[in-house]
Amino acid sequence: MTVLILTAKDDVTADLVVTKLHDAAVPVMRLDPADLPAQTVLSAHYTQGDFEGLLSANGHVVSMGGLRSVWVRRPGEPAAHADEPSAWLTAETRQALFGMLYSASARWMNHPCDADRARLKPWQLRTAHLSGFAVPPTVITTLPRLARQFAEEYGEVVVKSASGPPPGEPSLALPTTLIGPDSDFSAVAAGPALLQRYIPKRADIRLTCVGSRLFAARKTAEPDQVDGRYGDTGHTWEPVPVPDRIRKSVLDYVDMARLAYAAFDFAEDEDGFWWFLECNQSGQFGFLELQTGQPVSEAVARWLSRPARS
Repeated sequence: MTVLILTAKDDVTADLVVTKLHDAAVPVMRLDPADLPAQTVLSAHYTQGDFEGLLSANGHVVSMGGLRSVWVRRPGEPAAHADEPSAWLTAETRQALFGMLYSASARWMNHPCDADRARLKPWQLRTAHLSGFAVPPTVITTLPRLARQFAEEYGEVVVKSASGPPPGEPSLALPTTLIGPDSDFSAVAAGPALLQRYIPKRADIRLTCVGSRLFAARKTAEPDQVDGRYGDTGHTWEPVPVPDRIRKSVLDYVDMARLAYAAFDFAEDEDGFWWFLECNQSGQFGFLELQTGQPVSEAVARWLSRPARS
């Protein structure tokens, strides 16, 4: 039974897991959907009530019946590397590839349908609330008046993008910024703005969930630091225990989201309280493993190695 990893060629995080799978003698096929159809062959047969499918790439062939699990890591756009790429060819290739994979009985990390929903920030915040996390007061609006009222109520607020910076349009990118109630909110009318109560933090927390295994790491923040992803704080990530309350909420969240893998970001305030910021269903963990020694890649490999569903 084979593990299928959908990711780009240059993916160090995937390399860590592939090494663990090789060490455990688990067959692996690594495939970038961008290489379809030029460098990869697929074929699906629906005849006489039976389904058969196969993928062939880099000299390896795997049948859908022999597929153990699928890890959707960082795949490229289907058919992006074709000689004559087009939106139509991408749509056709996506239909063929994922339609075939969905027809198999493999386990997913994570299923694309669940992953698409999990990326939506308003849905994340609602699910976090239902899971028992502490969530900073947040508003997403196109009404400048409501944005101003929110800032007046909470004082300093953070404005940030819900979806991340747009590709190819750096002029529209919205960096995470701390603003006050005296700011000009008129630009909110141009597109949905996400504003959140500012949490003065003493540390950033990254918690990686693989199945039911949790790995938490902490990095001390600089005074008045807003976004822990940018800027050199002079501190490194260190492993920390997961509080029981957080553990329960994490497991409730991934159960509701139907995620096998998730990377949670928290802000630790001056009282040591963890505030939920977001959950990335495909977040990086390689840098954490290298700094903390936490065996996240081994946990991912073990999950992928489990038998497929019957």
